[in-house]
Amino acid sequence: MSATISPKTFEFLKVLTENNNREWFTENKSFYTESQENVISFLDSLIKEMAGFDEELGKLDGKKALFRIYRDTRFSKDKIPYKTNFGASLGMGKGSQKGGYYLHMEPGKSFLAGGIYMPESSVLKEVRKEISLYGEDFLKIINNKDFKKHFPELDQDDKLKKIPQGFEKEDPMGEYLKLKNFIVVYSLKDEEVMDKNAVKNLTKIFKLMKPFNDFLNTPFL
Repeated sequence: MSATISPKTFEFLKVLTENNNREWFTENKSFYTESQENVISFLDSLIKEMAGFDEELGKLDGKKALFRIYRDTRFSKDKIPYKTNFGASLGMGKGSQKGGYYLHMEPGKSFLAGGIYMPESSVLKEVRKEISLYGEDFLKIINNKDFKKHFPELDQDDKLKKIPQGFEKEDPMGEYLKLKNFIVVYSLKDEEVMDKNAVKNLTKIFKLMKPFNDFLNTPFL
């Protein structure tokens, strides 16, 4: 039986949003610990299910995949001490420069993501080269009917205004070469996250991202 996300976990995040201070958090540490353990158990079930289509994920475990709830406020004007979400890196983020998966759980703002987030310039250059050289293969993946239905477009944040240096101005893949992240996102309703079949349902959506990730990782194989 797969683990499920408890409504109490979402309740914890809601109450934390209203009481985002160290005093409240310290007094309610057991509420946090219970919610954290629920998420880790869910992630372990999810990783096991996802390893069925991406065996690399089988090396992960829920506890290590989960991001810390404590915010790094050293260089931020916003000094709120805690994140109001549970986020998990399933091969994406946490210093990874490979295409992977990410799960974000937050009341009213949950989502799944896949791809490469904020790659280093050397990685970005190689991915752009791959897209320029094998544009037809890339378009076939992102225009696949099921893929397009779930992920209508790639993330456009921080997109360049001009084609990057080293590529032809008339490159037919120019609009994709301007991207600085190669990410797709799928929004989730709270009830989808807490659904008793969430592990299987989310795995189906993550599986649609695999050809996209495989393409992004090709230059580094």
